[in-house]
Amino acid sequence: MKYVADTSVLIDGRISQMIERGEIEGDIIIPEAAIAELEAQANRGKMSGFQGLEEVKRIKELANVEFKGVRPTIEHIKLAKGGEIDNLIRKIAEEEKAILITSDRVQYSVAVSRGIDAIYLKQERVRPEETMIMRFFTPDTSSVHLREGVKPYAKKGKVGELKLVELRSEPMSAEELHRIAHEIVEAARQDEESSIEIERRGATVVQLRDLRIAIADRPFADRMEITAVRPVARLSIEDYAMSDDLKKRFIEKQRGILIAGPPGAGKSTFAASIADFLMEHNFLVKTMESPRDLMTRDEITQYAPLEGDMCLTADILLLVRPDYTIYDELRRSRDFQVFADMRLAGVGMIGVTHATRAIDAVQRMIGRVELGVIPQVVDTVIFIDAGKIAKIYELKFTVKVPHGMFEADLARPVIEVSDFETKNVEYEIYTYGEQVVVMPVSGSFEDVKAKVEDVIRSYVSRFDVEVINERRAVVKVRPDEIASIVGRRGKTIKKIEDILGMKIDIQPLTERVEVNVEEANKHYILHAEGFEGKKASVYAGNEYLFTASVGSRGVIKVRKSKDAGKAIKLALARGEKVYIEC
Repeated sequence: MKYVADTSVLIDGRISQMIERGEIEGDIIIPEAAIAELEAQANRGKMSGFQGLEEVKRIKELANVEFKGVRPTIEHIKLAKGGEIDNLIRKIAEEEKAILITSDRVQYSVAVSRGIDAIYLKQERVRPEETMIMRFFTPDTSSVHLREGVKPYAKKGKVGELKLVELRSEPMSAEELHRIAHEIVEAARQDEESSIEIERRGATVVQLRDLRIAIADRPFADRMEITAVRPVARLSIEDYAMSDDLKKRFIEKQRGILIAGPPGAGKSTFAASIADFLMEHNFLVKTMESPRDLMTRDEITQYAPLEGDMCLTADILLLVRPDYTIYDELRRSRDFQVFADMRLAGVGMIGVTHATRAIDAVQRMIGRVELGVIPQVVDTVIFIDAGKIAKIYELKFTVKVPHGMFEADLARPVIEVSDFETKNVEYEIYTYGEQVVVMPVSGSFEDVKAKVEDVIRSYVSRFDVEVINERRAVVKVRPDEIASIVGRRGKTIKKIEDILGMKIDIQPLTERVEVNVEEANKHYILHAEGFEGKKASVYAGNEYLFTASVGSRGVIKVRKSKDAGKAIKLALARGEKVYIEC
């Protein structure tokens, strides 16, 4: 008997299995058209091409093989989608009076209709949960690492506490790895919830349900390797102990947010929880991913690079008009530029990027996005480490004299990178000459303020300190204590400035206190005991009303018929508190 194997069964690897089981005996004819198809797929880096060529080698070892027919011409290739190459294969079976073996239903139907003997091998259903790769996973397994000639390993444990564990003492063989890879690819092709994200020469990336699988082979890698990664847990935003202020920051308006952290820190898991949180607050959310591995709700559409280009994906998303788009992951300059374009178009953007420190995420944008535009593109940076929020920065744009400079004419545009919780500026980013400087701000204004307070406390009882910069502060003291802190001919304040190493401006301290208002027959009486003989400004809430002198008995009398009395009456009617400031 003679059998003709078409391209589909060569990729499946079923002919060699049938020969080994004794299901077919005789000569195997492999059409040149099929070899040409496999060669073309292999040259494009598709694993299917390499699998088919490996199957041809196995068949030659098991049976007598003949190569017949002609290689497809340019015209055949142009008409391939219409079945022209399949027709070349059928002609060989017809001319050789051989049995055609195929797993292509259309090929089988056409062959039978033309009177050609044919065997249809129904594609075996490969379920993702039944694949061999799943045998290496346990509930606490984060990733599995299989390499030719090496024992299989896995990372197990919680995020931040993962350990590399040996799975067996026997090394992985190339044949075993090829079987596992073939099964993974077939399962991804057949499963609606899985996809083949990337196919290159020697590299294939598959999203098999929640597993992200990278398959590397020669010539890309020195040996065949399969790495499968899955999220250990799916978390909600409540699991991150996120402050209410940060939650409000997400939903008060569309923002530009970077989620940064080292590999395996839990960035994508956090991004997925943010996506779910935004959906719960009625925001339309989409994602841009390559590969598509975020574990999000079914309502969230996950977009891949359109025709291999995220720029084209962005064009479509601008027509879809989402409230927020999650871009996973930002690596190349093109990614940051697409992210910036969408953000400046008014779309809320959340980017995921690798960084060893929170500030590194901002530095990755320098040179890729115009410096003055960075705070408009990204206003919040969230650094994730070991599955937890380790740092939050907010970015603001201002014009000032940078930290460490003192001359007023050195003022320039500066990006301030502040801690979100404490509001302390930790870094300043600005241009100096032709260079972009990312300058750490040594110590915070709170530290400087505490230092000034410690010194001033030795000279006066009541005071208030306002730090202007690391070289200047304003100290407000009671008017009757100004002379004592300044000293004769300014000697005392000069001594304080020498101790602190900074300029101190002394100003009078005004004090605002709430007063009780008593209503008499013709007057309102404001009780201001302790301020006898002083000028006092009277306020209702934050609204200034008038200025009056406090009498010797510690009261201010205001006639009801006067404008001041009418203002007091209106304030009391509104339920506002009355204050005096001296």
